[in-house]
Amino acid sequence: MINKYRTKPCEIEAIEFTRQNYNDVVGFTDNKAKDLIIEKCINGKAYCKIETLEGDMVATEGDFIIKGLRGEFYPCKPDVFNKKYEVIS
Repeated sequence: MINKYRTKPCEIEAIEFTRQNYNDVVGFTDNKAKDLIIEKCINGKAYCKIETLEGDMVATEGDFIIKGLRGEFYPCKPDVFNKKYEVIS
């Protein structure tokens, strides 16, 4: 039998990754962000690795870095993030 499921309401912490706030991302992730790379070309993007429970994942500039319910970190593309989350006061 196939069931439908809904995400339970929960609050998360997240930070949007940019080349300007890389040091903030490192602090937010307890040093689990590493290896900042900035492309040296017109409109070049920035990338970094995020240590996750499943191994290293690459975050692209503009991605959100989410702190999960167990204290783990992982990157999330902005379009998915904006569909799933909203800012709370």
